[in-house]
Amino acid sequence: MKDISKYQGLIPAFYACYDDEGQISPERVQAYTRFLVKKGVKGVYVGGSSGECIYQSVADRKLLLENVVSAAEGKLTIIAHVACNNTADSQELARHAESLGVDAIASIPPIYFRLPEHAIAKYWNDISAAAPNTDFIIYNIPQLAGVALTMPLLHEMLKNPNVIGVKNSSMPVQDIQMFKYEGTQGGRKFVVFNGPDEQLISGLMMGADGAIGGTYSTCPELYLKLFELAKSNDQEKARALQYDINNIIYALCSCKGNMYAAIKAVLKKREGLELGGVRAPLVNLVPEDDAIISKICDMIDAAVAKYL
Repeated sequence: MKDISKYQGLIPAFYACYDDEGQISPERVQAYTRFLVKKGVKGVYVGGSSGECIYQSVADRKLLLENVVSAAEGKLTIIAHVACNNTADSQELARHAESLGVDAIASIPPIYFRLPEHAIAKYWNDISAAAPNTDFIIYNIPQLAGVALTMPLLHEMLKNPNVIGVKNSSMPVQDIQMFKYEGTQGGRKFVVFNGPDEQLISGLMMGADGAIGGTYSTCPELYLKLFELAKSNDQEKARALQYDINNIIYALCSCKGNMYAAIKAVLKKREGLELGGVRAPLVNLVPEDDAIISKICDMIDAAVAKYL
Protein backbone atom coordinates (compact mmCIF):
# COMPACT_ATOMS: atom_id res chain seq x y z
CA MET A 1 0.00 0.00 0.00
CA LYS A 2 1.33 3.42 -0.99
CA ASP A 3 2.30 5.89 1.76
CA ILE A 4 0.53 9.14 0.93
CA SER A 5 1.10 10.86 4.28
CA LYS A 6 4.34 12.38 2.97
CA TYR A 7 2.28 14.37 0.46
CA GLN A 8 -0.32 15.67 2.91
CA GLY A 9 0.85 19.17 3.69
CA LEU A 10 2.17 22.42 2.30
CA ILE A 11 4.66 22.01 -0.54
CA PRO A 12 6.16 25.19 -2.04
CA ALA A 13 7.04 25.22 -5.71
CA PHE A 14 10.82 25.71 -5.76
CA TYR A 15 12.20 28.78 -7.55
CA ALA A 16 15.14 28.79 -9.92
CA CYS A 17 18.29 30.05 -8.19
CA TYR A 18 20.76 31.86 -10.43
CA ASP A 19 24.17 33.40 -9.85
CA ASP A 20 25.01 36.93 -10.97
CA GLU A 21 25.65 35.66 -14.51
CA GLY A 22 22.27 33.95 -14.75
CA GLN A 23 23.52 30.39 -14.32
CA ILE A 24 22.22 27.85 -11.78
CA SER A 25 23.90 28.55 -8.43
CA PRO A 26 24.38 25.41 -6.30
CA GLU A 27 25.13 27.57 -3.26
CA ARG A 28 21.92 29.58 -3.61
CA VAL A 29 19.87 26.44 -4.27
CA GLN A 30 21.17 24.91 -1.06
CA ALA A 31 20.62 28.08 0.99
CA TYR A 32 17.02 28.32 -0.26
CA THR A 33 16.41 24.64 0.52
CA ARG A 34 17.70 25.04 4.06
CA PHE A 35 15.47 28.11 4.45
CA LEU A 36 12.40 26.02 3.58
CA VAL A 37 13.46 23.20 5.91
CA LYS A 38 13.75 25.73 8.74
CA LYS A 39 10.30 27.17 7.95
CA GLY A 40 8.72 23.75 8.49
CA VAL A 41 7.07 23.06 5.13
CA LYS A 42 6.20 19.49 4.14
CA GLY A 43 8.24 19.35 0.97
CA VAL A 44 9.24 21.03 -2.28
CA TYR A 45 8.10 20.79 -5.89
CA VAL A 46 11.23 21.18 -8.00
CA GLY A 47 11.48 22.11 -11.67
CA GLY A 48 7.92 23.21 -12.29
CA SER A 49 6.39 26.39 -13.68
CA SER A 50 7.63 28.49 -10.76
CA GLY A 51 11.07 26.98 -11.27
CA GLU A 52 11.24 28.35 -14.84
CA CYS A 53 11.73 24.82 -16.17
CA ILE A 54 10.71 25.73 -19.69
CA TYR A 55 13.74 28.05 -19.93
CA GLN A 56 16.31 25.60 -18.55
CA SER A 57 18.43 22.90 -20.10
CA VAL A 58 18.40 19.28 -18.96
CA ALA A 59 21.80 19.89 -17.34
CA ASP A 60 20.44 22.93 -15.48
CA ARG A 61 17.54 20.95 -14.09
CA LYS A 62 19.74 18.06 -13.01
CA LEU A 63 22.15 20.38 -11.20
CA LEU A 64 19.36 22.18 -9.39
CA LEU A 65 17.66 18.96 -8.24
CA GLU A 66 20.95 17.44 -7.08
CA ASN A 67 21.56 20.41 -4.79
CA VAL A 68 18.02 20.41 -3.43
CA VAL A 69 18.31 16.74 -2.49
CA SER A 70 21.73 17.30 -0.94
CA ALA A 71 20.65 20.26 1.19
CA ALA A 72 17.30 18.75 2.22
CA GLU A 73 19.08 15.86 3.98
CA GLY A 74 15.93 13.76 3.96
CA LYS A 75 13.87 16.39 5.80
CA LEU A 76 11.55 17.27 2.88
CA THR A 77 9.27 15.37 0.56
CA ILE A 78 10.75 16.03 -2.87
CA ILE A 79 8.66 15.98 -6.03
CA ALA A 80 10.63 16.51 -9.24
CA HIS A 81 8.80 17.86 -12.26
CA VAL A 82 10.54 16.24 -15.23
CA ALA A 83 8.47 17.19 -18.28
CA CYS A 84 10.29 18.52 -21.33
CA ASN A 85 9.09 19.22 -24.85
CA ASN A 86 10.19 15.76 -25.95
CA THR A 87 9.86 12.33 -24.37
CA ALA A 88 13.57 11.42 -24.44
CA ASP A 89 14.68 14.42 -22.33
CA SER A 90 11.77 13.85 -19.95
CA GLN A 91 12.81 10.23 -19.49
CA GLU A 92 16.40 11.29 -18.86
CA LEU A 93 15.26 13.63 -16.09
CA ALA A 94 12.98 10.92 -14.68
CA ARG A 95 15.83 8.40 -14.48
CA HIS A 96 18.06 11.02 -12.89
CA ALA A 97 15.41 11.95 -10.32
CA GLU A 98 14.90 8.32 -9.36
CA SER A 99 18.66 7.84 -8.98
CA LEU A 100 18.61 10.67 -6.41
CA GLY A 101 15.83 9.01 -4.43
CA VAL A 102 13.09 11.63 -4.86
CA ASP A 103 9.64 10.78 -3.55
CA ALA A 104 7.82 11.39 -6.81
CA ILE A 105 8.17 12.69 -10.33
CA ALA A 106 5.54 14.83 -12.04
CA SER A 107 4.72 15.98 -15.54
CA ILE A 108 2.50 18.38 -17.44
CA PRO A 109 1.07 17.17 -20.78
CA PRO A 110 3.12 17.77 -23.93
CA ILE A 111 2.74 21.40 -24.99
CA TYR A 112 2.59 23.30 -28.30
CA PHE A 113 1.07 20.54 -30.46
CA ARG A 114 -2.46 19.62 -29.39
CA LEU A 115 -2.10 15.85 -29.03
CA PRO A 116 -4.93 13.33 -28.68
CA GLU A 117 -5.46 11.83 -25.25
CA HIS A 118 -3.96 8.46 -26.16
CA ALA A 119 -0.72 10.24 -27.10
CA ILE A 120 -0.71 12.19 -23.82
CA ALA A 121 -1.20 8.95 -21.89
CA LYS A 122 1.69 7.34 -23.78
CA TYR A 123 3.93 10.35 -23.06
CA TRP A 124 3.18 10.15 -19.34
CA ASN A 125 3.50 6.37 -19.17
CA ASP A 126 6.80 6.44 -21.06
CA ILE A 127 8.15 8.94 -18.53
CA SER A 128 6.88 6.87 -15.63
CA ALA A 129 8.48 3.74 -17.11
CA ALA A 130 11.87 5.49 -16.97
CA ALA A 131 11.48 5.73 -13.17
CA PRO A 132 9.66 2.47 -12.40
CA ASN A 133 10.22 2.62 -8.64
CA THR A 134 9.00 6.20 -8.17
CA ASP A 135 5.51 7.64 -7.68
CA PHE A 136 4.10 9.62 -10.61
CA ILE A 137 1.97 12.77 -10.26
CA ILE A 138 -0.07 14.22 -13.12
CA TYR A 139 0.22 18.01 -13.36
CA ASN A 140 -3.04 19.51 -14.58
CA ILE A 141 -2.57 23.15 -15.62
CA PRO A 142 -4.80 23.67 -18.67
CA GLN A 143 -4.44 27.46 -18.73
CA LEU A 144 -0.74 27.08 -19.59
CA ALA A 145 -0.49 23.60 -21.12
CA GLY A 146 -3.50 24.12 -23.38
CA VAL A 147 -4.80 20.64 -22.47
CA ALA A 148 -7.01 19.70 -19.54
CA LEU A 149 -7.01 16.44 -17.63
CA THR A 150 -10.32 14.78 -18.48
CA MET A 151 -11.94 11.96 -16.57
CA PRO A 152 -11.37 9.44 -19.41
CA LEU A 153 -7.66 10.39 -19.51
CA LEU A 154 -7.36 10.07 -15.73
CA HIS A 155 -9.14 6.72 -15.85
CA GLU A 156 -6.61 5.53 -18.43
CA MET A 157 -3.66 6.77 -16.37
CA LEU A 158 -4.95 5.00 -13.25
CA LYS A 159 -4.07 1.73 -14.97
CA ASN A 160 -0.47 2.68 -14.15
CA PRO A 161 0.11 1.64 -10.50
CA ASN A 162 2.74 4.34 -10.04
CA VAL A 163 0.20 7.14 -10.56
CA ILE A 164 -0.29 8.44 -7.03
CA GLY A 165 -2.08 11.73 -7.60
CA VAL A 166 -2.85 14.96 -9.44
CA LYS A 167 -1.40 18.40 -8.92
CA ASN A 168 -4.48 20.36 -9.88
CA SER A 169 -3.88 23.93 -11.01
CA SER A 170 -7.15 24.38 -12.86
CA MET A 171 -9.37 27.06 -11.38
CA PRO A 172 -12.62 25.08 -10.81
CA VAL A 173 -12.40 23.52 -7.35
CA GLN A 174 -14.93 20.93 -8.51
CA ASP A 175 -12.04 19.29 -10.39
CA ILE A 176 -10.49 18.40 -7.03
CA GLN A 177 -13.64 16.54 -5.98
CA MET A 178 -13.87 14.69 -9.30
CA PHE A 179 -10.21 13.67 -9.40
CA LYS A 180 -10.29 12.58 -5.75
CA TYR A 181 -13.42 10.49 -6.28
CA GLU A 182 -12.09 8.77 -9.39
CA GLY A 183 -8.64 8.20 -7.93
CA THR A 184 -9.83 6.56 -4.73
CA GLN A 185 -12.15 4.01 -6.30
CA GLY A 186 -11.51 0.47 -5.15
CA GLY A 187 -9.70 1.66 -2.02
CA ARG A 188 -6.76 3.08 -3.98
CA LYS A 189 -4.49 5.55 -2.16
CA PHE A 190 -4.62 8.74 -4.20
CA VAL A 191 -3.60 12.34 -3.54
CA VAL A 192 -4.97 15.56 -5.02
CA PHE A 193 -2.99 18.77 -4.52
CA ASN A 194 -4.57 22.20 -4.64
CA GLY A 195 -2.70 24.38 -7.12
CA PRO A 196 -4.16 27.91 -7.27
CA ASP A 197 -2.80 29.78 -4.24
CA GLU A 198 -5.67 32.26 -4.31
CA GLN A 199 -8.16 29.53 -3.41
CA LEU A 200 -6.18 27.31 -1.08
CA ILE A 201 -8.92 27.12 1.55
CA SER A 202 -11.51 26.30 -1.12
CA GLY A 203 -9.37 23.45 -2.42
CA LEU A 204 -8.84 22.04 1.04
CA MET A 205 -12.56 22.24 1.78
CA MET A 206 -13.25 20.28 -1.42
CA GLY A 207 -10.94 17.49 -0.30
CA ALA A 208 -7.41 18.35 -1.41
CA ASP A 209 -4.90 16.35 0.64
CA GLY A 210 -2.05 18.80 0.22
CA ALA A 211 -1.13 21.92 -1.66
CA ILE A 212 1.61 22.91 -4.08
CA GLY A 213 1.88 26.63 -4.74
CA GLY A 214 4.02 29.16 -6.54
CA THR A 215 3.87 31.91 -3.91
CA TYR A 216 4.24 29.81 -0.74
CA SER A 217 7.92 30.59 -0.27
CA THR A 218 7.17 34.32 -0.23
CA CYS A 219 5.56 33.96 3.20
CA PRO A 220 5.56 30.29 4.22
CA GLU A 221 4.58 31.07 7.80
CA LEU A 222 1.32 32.65 6.58
CA TYR A 223 0.49 29.74 4.32
CA LEU A 224 1.27 27.22 7.06
CA LYS A 225 -1.11 29.12 9.34
CA LEU A 226 -3.75 29.18 6.60
CA PHE A 227 -3.39 25.43 6.10
CA GLU A 228 -3.77 24.91 9.85
CA LEU A 229 -6.88 27.13 10.07
CA ALA A 230 -8.52 25.40 7.11
CA LYS A 231 -7.82 21.92 8.46
CA SER A 232 -9.22 22.90 11.88
CA ASN A 233 -12.34 24.32 10.16
CA ASP A 234 -11.81 27.83 11.53
CA GLN A 235 -13.55 29.29 8.51
CA GLU A 236 -13.78 32.92 9.60
CA LYS A 237 -10.07 33.32 10.37
CA ALA A 238 -9.09 31.21 7.37
CA ARG A 239 -11.11 33.36 5.01
CA ALA A 240 -9.68 36.57 6.46
CA LEU A 241 -6.12 35.30 6.10
CA GLN A 242 -6.81 34.02 2.57
CA TYR A 243 -8.04 37.49 1.60
CA ASP A 244 -4.90 39.12 3.02
CA ILE A 245 -2.68 36.59 1.23
CA ASN A 246 -4.56 37.22 -2.01
CA ASN A 247 -3.88 40.94 -1.73
CA ILE A 248 -0.18 40.10 -1.42
CA ILE A 249 -0.43 37.95 -4.56
CA TYR A 250 -2.18 40.74 -6.47
CA ALA A 251 0.60 43.15 -5.43
CA LEU A 252 3.26 40.67 -6.61
CA CYS A 253 1.55 40.60 -9.99
CA SER A 254 1.40 44.40 -10.23
CA CYS A 255 5.12 44.90 -10.90
CA LYS A 256 6.38 45.59 -14.39
CA GLY A 257 8.83 42.74 -13.86
CA ASN A 258 7.74 39.11 -13.72
CA MET A 259 6.04 37.88 -10.53
CA TYR A 260 8.89 35.49 -9.76
CA ALA A 261 11.40 38.33 -10.01
CA ALA A 262 9.23 40.18 -7.49
CA ILE A 263 9.09 37.18 -5.17
CA LYS A 264 12.86 36.82 -5.25
CA ALA A 265 13.23 40.52 -4.42
CA VAL A 266 10.88 40.11 -1.45
CA LEU A 267 12.86 37.12 -0.19
CA LYS A 268 16.08 39.11 -0.47
CA LYS A 269 14.62 42.08 1.40
CA ARG A 270 12.81 40.14 4.16
CA GLU A 271 14.92 37.02 4.56
CA GLY A 272 18.35 37.91 3.19
CA LEU A 273 18.03 35.17 0.53
CA GLU A 274 19.73 35.94 -2.78
CA LEU A 275 18.20 33.83 -5.56
CA GLY A 276 19.16 35.99 -8.54
CA GLY A 277 16.72 37.24 -11.14
CA VAL A 278 14.61 35.47 -13.74
CA ARG A 279 15.76 34.07 -17.05
CA ALA A 280 14.79 35.73 -20.34
CA PRO A 281 12.31 36.01 -21.89
CA LEU A 282 10.87 36.56 -18.40
CA VAL A 283 11.37 40.19 -17.43
CA ASN A 284 13.34 41.31 -14.39
CA LEU A 285 12.28 44.18 -12.14
CA VAL A 286 12.70 47.82 -13.10
CA PRO A 287 13.51 50.67 -10.65
CA GLU A 288 9.87 51.76 -10.34
CA ASP A 289 9.07 48.31 -8.95
CA ASP A 290 11.13 48.99 -5.82
CA ALA A 291 8.28 50.82 -4.09
CA ILE A 292 5.94 47.90 -4.75
CA ILE A 293 8.45 45.44 -3.27
CA SER A 294 8.70 47.55 -0.11
CA LYS A 295 4.89 47.70 0.09
CA ILE A 296 4.65 43.90 -0.26
CA CYS A 297 7.17 43.38 2.53
CA ASP A 298 5.12 45.68 4.75
CA MET A 299 1.95 43.75 3.87
CA ILE A 300 3.59 40.44 4.82
CA ASP A 301 4.95 41.86 8.08
CA ALA A 302 1.51 43.22 8.97
CA ALA A 303 -0.15 39.88 8.26
CA VAL A 304 2.45 38.02 10.32
CA ALA A 305 1.81 40.38 13.24
CA LYS A 306 -1.95 39.96 12.83
CA TYR A 307 -2.21 36.18 12.55
CA LEU A 308 0.89 34.68 14.20
